[in-house]
Amino acid sequence: MRITKLFSEFFNSEKASGFILLACTAFSLLLTNSAIGESYTSFWNTSLAGHSATHWINDGLMTVFFLLAGLEIEREIYIGELKTLKNAMLPVFAAAGGMLVPALIHFALNNGTPAQNGFGIPMATDIAFALGILSLAGNRIPFALKIFLTALAIIDDLGAILIIAFFYSSGISWVSLLIALGIFAGLLVMSRLKIYKLSFYIIPGIFMWYFMMQSGVHAAISGVLLAFAIPFGSGDEESISSKLQHFLHKPVAFIIMPLFALANTCILLDQKTFMQLADKNSLGIMLGLFIGKPLGIFLLSWIVIKTNLARLQRGVTLKHLLGAGILGGIGFTMSIFITLLAFPGSQLVNVSKIAIVAASLLSGVTGLGLLLLIKPGNAGRRKED
Repeated sequence: MRITKLFSEFFNSEKASGFILLACTAFSLLLTNSAIGESYTSFWNTSLAGHSATHWINDGLMTVFFLLAGLEIEREIYIGELKTLKNAMLPVFAAAGGMLVPALIHFALNNGTPAQNGFGIPMATDIAFALGILSLAGNRIPFALKIFLTALAIIDDLGAILIIAFFYSSGISWVSLLIALGIFAGLLVMSRLKIYKLSFYIIPGIFMWYFMMQSGVHAAISGVLLAFAIPFGSGDEESISSKLQHFLHKPVAFIIMPLFALANTCILLDQKTFMQLADKNSLGIMLGLFIGKPLGIFLLSWIVIKTNLARLQRGVTLKHLLGAGILGGIGFTMSIFITLLAFPGSQLVNVSKIAIVAASLLSGVTGLGLLLLIKPGNAGRRKED
């Protein structure tokens, strides 16, 4: 398999972003629990045009994050790991298991309680953190495993996007939604007519974002729709899809995601918060991410491999899949994002964030430890082109 330049760039940017996210989280937690904690938290609640700074990050800048996610999903479908059915089966089933089992664990513990709506929180995998931790294993890990984890996380993102669209949208304004979808339809027509001027998509895309936000469906969904409306073409470096993906990598990895981490981890760590980690919602999140994720990923991967529906890539073993599955329990960005949608204005938000951070750190350390214990095979790491 030829590793494209764009994939290598993507992997390297996400790898670095993972470490920056970790540093931003630690920094935010430290400031929130320091003598200037109240001022620091108030800063993110500063009103800008009628909304807080945090709101503009979550509903505005994160739309750009979803635009990049959509472009990555599109690339994988057209020319990447998901292009052929045989290659796609393993990460698709792995991602499905990694979403279903954690959701069932949380739902089983919280059915009928105010926290029931949080079933989607442990379903997500954070690409940046997961690839960042995986990179610490260096050349001991087959490069095919990195491709597998990337494809799994991208499919996971698609699943999370669908969950947000169907379960975390409320008070639908059908007029605004129809206008947003009408703009999307117009963009698709332009794409079919092979109009390749990027501004013809970005400007209507901004209006689509506005009407999507007014509709009650989360505005970030407009980023994904815009991604699939932009012509993919041949997917080479001269296509507008590729150029936009290339342009967005660094701003998303080094500006938008760190800002999201800083704004959304202003969590006061006190005795009451830690005691709440034993409640059913927190246990559902932590067990879902740390146990449910690897269980679902590994179990469905094993089934499709044993039934010859999918195959392992060269150098990848079942032990590698288990290690990658544990790293899949690093939820962070998307899990926190879903938390904000599941419990708007609720006291459950802060303790849920702590549970996500705790489970993500535990998954990262355990997954990396297991992968480092696996003896490198002869297939080793493929040469990057």
